[in-house]
Amino acid sequence: MNKRELVDAISERLGSKKAAAEAVDAILETIQDAVAKGDKVAITGFGSFEKADRPARTARNPATGKTIQVPATSVPKFKAGADFKNLVAGKK
Repeated sequence: MNKRELVDAISERLGSKKAAAEAVDAILETIQDAVAKGDKVAITGFGSFEKADRPARTARNPATGKTIQVPATSVPKFKAGADFKNLVAGKK
């Protein structure tokens, strides 16, 4: 399911495609802004989003075998909640 399909699915419940698109955009932007600031966003039953820091490291280019330095970076991280895990596993 992509974003357009998600908006379509939500618009069936809300009755308005415009309202559904605005709701999806607002939710995604709010989560992205909070995680980018370093805040943890936890949605009970669904999961949590947070910022994870990866340290600098030495890696190897598999094509040439040369070592390269990979700089430290921050990445988004998602951890599924118990209800979501159970639904996917077919336990619910």
